[in-house]
Amino acid sequence: MPGMKSLFMLSALAFGVCSSYAMAQDSVIDKVTPVTDEMLLNPPDGDWLMWRRTYNGWGYSPLDQINKENVGDLQLAWAWGMTPGGRTQETPLVHDGVIYIQNSTHLIQALNGATGELIWEYQHELPDDVSPNGVRSKSIYEDKLIVSTRDGHLIALDTKTGQLVWDQQVVNKDQGFAFSSGSIIANGVIVQGTTGCSNAQPGGCFFTGHDVNTGAEIWRVHTIARGDTPEGNSWNGIPLESRHGASAWIAGSYDPDQKLIFAGVGQPYPWIAEISGLLPKSSDPNVTNNALYTDSTLAIDVKTGELKWYHQYLPNDSLDLDYVYERLLIDLPFNGQDRKMVVTSGKIGIIEAIDRTTGEWLWAKETVPQNVVLSIDQKTGEKTINPEVIPHIGQTTFNCPADPGGRAWQATAYSPRTQTLYMPTVEFCSNTTPQPLDPGEIYVSGGRATFARVPTPESDGNIGQVRAIKLTDQTDSWMYRQHAPVTSSTLPTAGGVVFVGTLDRKFMAFDDETGAVLWTSGSLSNSLESFPVSYSAGGKQYIAIVANWASGLGRLQSLTPEIKLPPNNPATLYVFALPD
Repeated sequence: MPGMKSLFMLSALAFGVCSSYAMAQDSVIDKVTPVTDEMLLNPPDGDWLMWRRTYNGWGYSPLDQINKENVGDLQLAWAWGMTPGGRTQETPLVHDGVIYIQNSTHLIQALNGATGELIWEYQHELPDDVSPNGVRSKSIYEDKLIVSTRDGHLIALDTKTGQLVWDQQVVNKDQGFAFSSGSIIANGVIVQGTTGCSNAQPGGCFFTGHDVNTGAEIWRVHTIARGDTPEGNSWNGIPLESRHGASAWIAGSYDPDQKLIFAGVGQPYPWIAEISGLLPKSSDPNVTNNALYTDSTLAIDVKTGELKWYHQYLPNDSLDLDYVYERLLIDLPFNGQDRKMVVTSGKIGIIEAIDRTTGEWLWAKETVPQNVVLSIDQKTGEKTINPEVIPHIGQTTFNCPADPGGRAWQATAYSPRTQTLYMPTVEFCSNTTPQPLDPGEIYVSGGRATFARVPTPESDGNIGQVRAIKLTDQTDSWMYRQHAPVTSSTLPTAGGVVFVGTLDRKFMAFDDETGAVLWTSGSLSNSLESFPVSYSAGGKQYIAIVANWASGLGRLQSLTPEIKLPPNNPATLYVFALPD
């Protein structure tokens, strides 16, 4: 079994250790069924089969065994220690009571969702020069668990045994490419986005479509426009080989009616425009400096890879405020008409909706304090940028929010029960000073700036928030505020509860209608910087979250020095349930 470091289920039998324990694990894994297209379209209530659970990206659980009345009785059901070192912003997947996780070292494990017992594990060996950082998500289809790796591979593992089915190298790590999030599988196609585009091959990053049976590439969509077109001429005359960025590092959403993937694209690199060449603006009337398709939503045909349309939220981003995050597909009335929307927000914390059939901009809603956007055209969504915040080499600007964002990769979530978006946010600013490249220095990554992160000018000291925004009219339903940053995604459930984790090692539950705190865990082993999920096993509902530190929001610890975290950065999967 090449590549298998341990296959627990089989090794127990081989060494005669099997007895009732191994037989129990056999029984659980034997009941795992193939994941069909219909299951992905309409997942069983107790499964979590993709990053945000459903194609529409809501991150919502329809389970209601745990509810407002009894969530206060929630207790630890079991925990599983994960490999230390590196970081993991893990989203467990769950199918038929089996939970699949990826450690930062790329040790893939299948656990009994009811007991936490190990069923099998598979080790993908990372090259020595690749950091042991986990990938945020995975996907599952038929009898295959599809895993993306930091060294640019897609691998398929048998969901019952953990045996390697196929291994496809998609990108070359030596060219700067990598995967930091997993794929989405739609209409039988694996759709994967790339990152690491600061010093990569010409043309930045891309999305690729792959055959689910072999991993073979079917199509590729570049996230940096090229050619003699208005889009290709939007890079201020910079040659293709000098255009960087436009990372595609978050899995998209899927509209099965249109057969379109909706996915986000990050900012240009370097995002200091004087370094990237996007400023000063070219005098050529046929050239713009919008830098397409950075900070955009792309609508991609899942079968052919054809780019149907795009919408750019922030042209010529000079502040590292990328709009790469989750896309929520929500159908709601707007101005008296039912509209099929794509709802998202970038680091700047402005929620925006566009029509997902036409790309028409619909509305915007500001959340965190910011000094970047002075105004938004209410017909087109075009933003007027405050010239005082644009970084220039040798000058210091005051920027709100700072570069990790008023909201970061921690995903928002939508509850159809309340028609409300639940958004984890942080409030802080930065004194930003750009640094030039040295003569002959090759740009590697980041924005080439130093940051002194500070509270917002009128801060009440409560850096972390959970915001509830009613999407039918974009009004604020409630907001919870605390000093410690909120560092996990939100998880609303049909039981009327919203879960979220914080930098100070707490897992919390809120009333989805009032924001009242209904339950708080004791202090866990580490900060909670991941994606919580809910699932059922043996007829019982569980809530799971991974504790780990080292994400972008971990940088906020400079504003909260009293919050102490363990120096060895342990990672643990915690699973909570009601008492029997």
